[in-house]
Parts: sequence; C-alpha cells; structure tokens
Amino acid sequence: MTFKTPELLLPAGSLDKMRAAYDFGADAVYAGQPRYSLRARNNEFRLEQIQTGIQEANARGKKFFVTSNLLPHNDKVRTYLRDIEPVIAMQPDALIMADPGLIMMVRERWPDMAIHLSVQANTMNWAAVKFWQKVGVARIILSRELSLDEIEKIRQECPDIELEVFVHGALCMAYSGRCLLSGYFNRRDSNQGTCTNACRWNYTPSAGTDQTDSGEVLALKLEGDFNFAEAQQDAEQSFSACGGGARHPLADGVYLLEEKERPGQLMPIMEDEHGTYIMNSKDLRAVEHVARLVSIGVDSLKIEGRTKSGYYVSRTAQVYRRAIDDAVAGRPFNPALITELEGLANRGYTSGFLERRPAQDTQNYDTGSSEMRRSQFAGEVKSVHDGWAEVETKNRFQVGDTLEVIHPDGNRLVPVTHMKNADGDTITVASGSPMRVWIPLEAPAHGALLARLIDPVSELAPPACV
Repeated sequence: MTFKTPELLLPAGSLDKMRAAYDFGADAVYAGQPRYSLRARNNEFRLEQIQTGIQEANARGKKFFVTSNLLPHNDKVRTYLRDIEPVIAMQPDALIMADPGLIMMVRERWPDMAIHLSVQANTMNWAAVKFWQKVGVARIILSRELSLDEIEKIRQECPDIELEVFVHGALCMAYSGRCLLSGYFNRRDSNQGTCTNACRWNYTPSAGTDQTDSGEVLALKLEGDFNFAEAQQDAEQSFSACGGGARHPLADGVYLLEEKERPGQLMPIMEDEHGTYIMNSKDLRAVEHVARLVSIGVDSLKIEGRTKSGYYVSRTAQVYRRAIDDAVAGRPFNPALITELEGLANRGYTSGFLERRPAQDTQNYDTGSSEMRRSQFAGEVKSVHDGWAEVETKNRFQVGDTLEVIHPDGNRLVPVTHMKNADGDTITVASGSPMRVWIPLEAPAHGALLARLIDPVSELAPPACV
C-alpha cells in the first residue's frame, strides 16, 4: 500500500533556526507575526526577517507559514488589518490563525490567502472541521486532546481538507492557550502570547483545616507520607461514575500551596509534601505513532518549540524526518529514534492523549524543569581547517568525553582526544559558553552540532530491539 508523505513542520524562532530546520529535513516552518503571535516573547521575527525567511524558503522549495494566532481584544482588532497587510504582501504560504473575527476580516479582504486554523481554536470533532471548511479555512490544526482513533474518524468524515497534528513538544496543562495561571500571577495573558509557564513553578503544600466562618482556610503541617499520584489513582479506582464507592481518605482534603517566590500567599489545592508543579505536563513525544498518523492520512506533522534552541530544532527535524521516511517506505519503526530524542532536554515524555492512559502517566510530579537524560548540547562547529574544528561551546565538556556529531549528512560518535584554546595552548576542559576551542574533527563537520553523551558506554552499544 502506498502512503502519502506528510509535511514535516518545524518551529522557527529565528532565521538561524529556520535554516537548521530546513537543513535537517523540514518541509516547512512557522514563525510568529510581531504583536499578533502567541510567542510574542522570545520571537526574533520582525517584518524584515519574515521577508528574508519567505525568500529563502522559496529558493529552497520549502514553505513558510506566518503564525498570527492570538485571541485579540478590541484594540488589536483595530490595528490588525493595517499590520497584516505588509505580511500578506510578502506572500507567505499560509497564515496560522485562531480568532474567527480576524479570520473573517482576512477572508473578506484577501480571499486567496490560505488560512490554517490554529490549535488555539481547540478543534475537537469532525463537525467543527466541516464548519471551518465552509468558512474557507484550508487546513485544520487539530486539538492536542484527541486520540488516534478520533483523528482517524475526523479524516474519514472530512476527506477533502488538510489536517495537521502535533507530534512533539511542550503540552499545555489546559486546552491550548486557555490557561489563566500566567495572567493571574503576572498579568501576562497566555492568549496574548506572554505565558510565563506558571504551571511549572515550584510550590510547597501544607494541609488545611476546614474553612472558618469567614471562609478562610488555615494551614496545618502535613503529617506522614503522602503521594499525590497514588492518592489520585486510588481515588479514581474507588469512585465510580455513578457516584458509588468510597473516596480515598486524602482525596477530599483541603491543601494549601505556597509558590516559592510568593512566601505567605497560600492558595488552596491538593498536592504532596515534597513540592508540586500544579498540573505540569510531561512533554509530547509521538515519534512511535508516526506510522499510524501516516496511514490515517494526516497532511502535516508538527513540532512545537519556537523558543527552543537550534539544537532542539535540528535534532527533532532529523529524527522525525527519518520516522516519516521509514513509515512511508513501509519499514518497521526504529526504536533508536526514541533514544535519540532522549538527548534533548525534556520533562519526561508522554504520548499525551493519542493513547488512553491513566492521568498520572501524563504529568510530572517531581520537577518542572527540563532535564538531560542521554546527552547535553555541547557546542556548534564554526569551521574546520586541517583536521581541527573550531567549536563555539554551549556547555562544559572535556578530554575523554564522547561527542555525537549531528550533521545533515549523518551523525557519528567521536572521542575527544585533544583540545586547544584560541592561543593554541593544550587544554583539557571547555568550561562552557561563551568560549572557542579547537578539537580534532574531520569533515564533513562545518555547521555540525555537538552533543556530549552522558552515558557513552551504553551509547556505543547497538540499541535493543522492542
């Protein structure tokens, strides 16, 4: 059976990241429009960069989408057509939009401009897809809260519209963009592109008494060991949908959270005594489901992360490119691709809602920060002369380490046997960014990324089959 090859869509937070995405296998990138994107923070694209990006994409036979997906208040509606006009004049391949009013305005003024419906619109079912198709939307970016079976049903009911699905990146603790935590804490609205990821901050809980006559909840010290994940699982198992069964004794308790940077401000919620990150989700990783998505007929597989590094963009593009090519060719899934993604900083991985699993499997109760489990981004090769590579370091590495050279022509492992500084003196340690060092490295290596393996012994062995 012959399958259509889906588009591989990567984030571009800058022109350099856009180029890395293309170099490592992306078919298209998406970049934010100034002021109207949900990545208003950490967005290096302005009109000049958008113009350059579109021109370079056209020259390479790639696509460039402009994200314009905030949910605007009246003031931004007033200025929107004025600000989007020069962007449309540059002829991007599509606008990614979420607000129905703005979509209506663009469709009325520029009826030939392709519009992709953002995941922020939370499209959950085939009837909603048909509605947006009637409005003139060319592609639907489906909600992350859908299972594989639900995506397949939508494809069956809506065969003649493009569908896009997220396969990798951060997950929101709410329906995409609908969280109010950031706005509550910092007056930075996630729907205006300024989310501060308050769900991943560090919170310390204490038990609370019943409410007083005035409604106040008083704090008590937690006694004994309390595991939130176990309590939640027990409660789910013991409380049936019809209201029968016994609740876990701690499930109905009142607990108070104190955020690390807001001492004395106690907020009622339930969690454990070791600190919590509210509803901090693990990161999405669906590389093992690419074959199923290809067989369903999804048109585009999307990776999240416009604020991530060039290393992240390069690695994910390379891995998902191989997964797509294998799936289309009918080759079995290569489990080494999962191992390679462990080289990226992550909060633990989950397939999210693509598979139905217990709620605690999708959340990380231990940490809100990303961790390196397999490797760490070590540096970028700026030039190669006479067998020596000039490396701009990003993190510490030393003689004796094993580095993975990540390059569009293929990856390889090399031991660090020698190292020199800018003066040509022999050194043993590159202390980290910013620093320039030279190591022995043969071409092709210019533009390569280097990752220091955390466990080089296991990495030199072949991956186990599953």
